[in-house]
Amino acid sequence: MAKSVLGVIGGSGVYDLPGLQNKQTKVISSPWGEPSGPLLTGEIDGLPIVFLSRHDKGHRFSPSDINYRANIDVLKRSGVTDLVSLSACGSFKENLAPGTFVLVDQFVDRTHKRESSFFGKGCVAHVSMAHPVSPRLRIHIAEAARAEDIGIVRDGTYVCIEGPQFSTLAESLTYKNLGYAVIGMTNMPEAKLAREAEICYATVAMVTDFDCWHPDHDAVTVQDIIKVLIANAEKGTRLVARLARDFPREHEPCPIGSDRALDNALITAPEARDPELLKKLDAVAGRILRG
Repeated sequence: MAKSVLGVIGGSGVYDLPGLQNKQTKVISSPWGEPSGPLLTGEIDGLPIVFLSRHDKGHRFSPSDINYRANIDVLKRSGVTDLVSLSACGSFKENLAPGTFVLVDQFVDRTHKRESSFFGKGCVAHVSMAHPVSPRLRIHIAEAARAEDIGIVRDGTYVCIEGPQFSTLAESLTYKNLGYAVIGMTNMPEAKLAREAEICYATVAMVTDFDCWHPDHDAVTVQDIIKVLIANAEKGTRLVARLARDFPREHEPCPIGSDRALDNALITAPEARDPELLKKLDAVAGRILRG
């Protein structure tokens, strides 16, 4: 059984991970281009941790400019087995007020400008995304939240829009009427790529606002959001610290097969595969290609 390595992607407001011991900054190159920034590695109570700031320090990258493939690739190269995304979001439900954490279980992808797969011409693969979040990882996060007395709502659909603009009122009302819980701009194609890389993935959606459907929030501003971001970031890093302390030191097989997603996914015949693409897939798909 493989050793657990917990990865953390910090979204808006989460640009560092306090409490890391034996902290090191590592720059890892990727054949998919430049990741958002260097990796911060260390440990918490002996558990290896790898942290990546999604937007980089200073928030340099908009959601559309993030190299999601490079980010997931370097996390995979660092040995990450389980990945937690801390992500700011808007809410479509009155009971999910600013400051609430939502343990997302489903996604709807409304992005259109991003590279969403490691595979393509020369090596085609189709992974299952029916259940995009690793259930066992979600359980550990929920238990950590309960231990830290951090309120967290189980289940909810996250709709990911392209951005960087916030929604129109018509869009916001449409998503609300469809029953979605939260809205954000970054978790797709991140979740898809994590699945292709056979990394167990889960999102903690940290609500900053009600989006513009709400009569009291019809003009969401960055200034309003930043106030909540600061409070959410403190709770988010505290949640990660507790999760790490209690996390299994041996990687648990995912009950839905997140960590073996490529077992039956590759459809291109071996003799028809592009050698150059295979080189780029050395980390993401090395287990299945070498097997």
